[in-house]
Amino acid sequence: MGFWNLYFAAKLYLFSVGKLQPVWWMNLLFALALLVPIRNRWARIARRVLAVVVGVTLLYHEANVPPIGRVIEQLPALGSFTPRYMLELIGRVVPMSTVYVVVFVLVLYFLISRWVRITTFVLIALIAMPLWQGFGVLAAHAGASATVATAGGNPGAGAAGSSTGGSYDSQITSFRSAEAQRTVAFTPPKPAPADAQYDIIMIHVCSLSWDDLDVANQRTNPLFSRFDYVFTNFSGAASYSGPAAIRVLRATCGQESHRDLYSAAPAQCHLFADLAQLGFAPQALLNHNGQFDDFRGIVEREIGVPGVKLLPNDGLPVAMREFDNSPLVGDYDVLSRWYQQRVAAGGGPVALYYNTVTLHDGNRIPGNNMNSLQSFPLRLKTLLNDIDRLTDLVQQSGRKAVLVFVPEHGAALRGDPNQIAGMREIPTPRIIHLPVGVTLVGMPKPAAGAAHTTVSIDTPTSFLALAQLLSNLVANNPFAPNAPPLAQYAQNLPQTRMVGENESTLTLTTTNGYVIHTSDGVWVEGK
Repeated sequence: MGFWNLYFAAKLYLFSVGKLQPVWWMNLLFALALLVPIRNRWARIARRVLAVVVGVTLLYHEANVPPIGRVIEQLPALGSFTPRYMLELIGRVVPMSTVYVVVFVLVLYFLISRWVRITTFVLIALIAMPLWQGFGVLAAHAGASATVATAGGNPGAGAAGSSTGGSYDSQITSFRSAEAQRTVAFTPPKPAPADAQYDIIMIHVCSLSWDDLDVANQRTNPLFSRFDYVFTNFSGAASYSGPAAIRVLRATCGQESHRDLYSAAPAQCHLFADLAQLGFAPQALLNHNGQFDDFRGIVEREIGVPGVKLLPNDGLPVAMREFDNSPLVGDYDVLSRWYQQRVAAGGGPVALYYNTVTLHDGNRIPGNNMNSLQSFPLRLKTLLNDIDRLTDLVQQSGRKAVLVFVPEHGAALRGDPNQIAGMREIPTPRIIHLPVGVTLVGMPKPAAGAAHTTVSIDTPTSFLALAQLLSNLVANNPFAPNAPPLAQYAQNLPQTRMVGENESTLTLTTTNGYVIHTSDGVWVEGK
């Protein structure tokens, strides 16, 4: 088979390190087809051309890469990436260690192939590997059956009839049916004195999960100690910015399928429209231009109130450059200017939606040679400090605010066996498990010597629970005299199973981890 031996050897290596899932019978047939002798010169040429097409297609099918349709759809976006960012992405896909391995294997192949028939060993491996894999699966099933038999066939307390019972397809169907029925209603607030009036400031952060906080060593950042509520088991469901913005702006209804996000939603699903009906004037602001993937249009449509347009962020210093070289302004710069203008304008309460892409993959800090993965901890610390400073600014103004910190999705800093760092085609728990916090700015300080108490919400939740918490805070002003304890506002919040979705892939948490519904329509265990 000549150089095709290297093709199959590379597949065997990638399989051994978890980067490829070969379809063994197809590879064996492909190898046998390459061995069939052909005397006609033009037929041999035709086979070589066809073999290249088949080999590339088969490799793409087996590799942990997005579906070809998704790649074609993203080609215009890829064209907007800066050359520096493209080189960074290529370096993640093909690290230098892989280049060294390839060079070593080529040299070794030329040395050994002169005395050894490499084809024989390749064919033996293509036959032996699926047999070895099959024996492993049979052993695992046998072990599982023995465990069930030892337990007397009892599936476990609470398993029957629970949301984790039945096939994965039936579980998703039940999940969809239940979510379609769930809503959060906002009720008019109880009377409160004028000095208890407050604004709602929602800060929607691109690219931050609990796992990213761990990688960047920022889980103990001082900002988090100021939160009055922390959702420790919050599902963002989405792995890209557009769908994430739609989900948070439709927070008052249950989790929709990815496809349904792009259909019109009932009026009661729009969080900021509900707040507007209760007297909170809706506003929207970004620290970027919002042009990529029509993010501006998504926000202006999904905020749910006609006539609301994004406030300008021009005239501020450029803090960094995005992956497409467009300018980004500093979070504190844009938020502090907005807040000062808001205080000067006076008037009734305001509900602000603010989106920041400071942490987006590919962003560059001027005068800094670090790539975007290396600079992430620095950018994260700056962002969290900026929000901390905004909290101080609101506190010093004498006004009150409910500040909501909610990420869109994770940055996938660590990557996983199925996708490189920064890639979010598969919405794994590492990507959609988000650190969500709420701070009530302007509450009386704790008594001398008393520590600040944070209400930890540990049940599986999503946007519906966040909307319900806001509804509870609006209905019974927490800044008013004789307001109930803060923990009471977080009682009995709606729970939501962690289900991640994008255009072609779905993930579902299980008792032992999670499973992935691939674009091929099959379920596989996540790693």
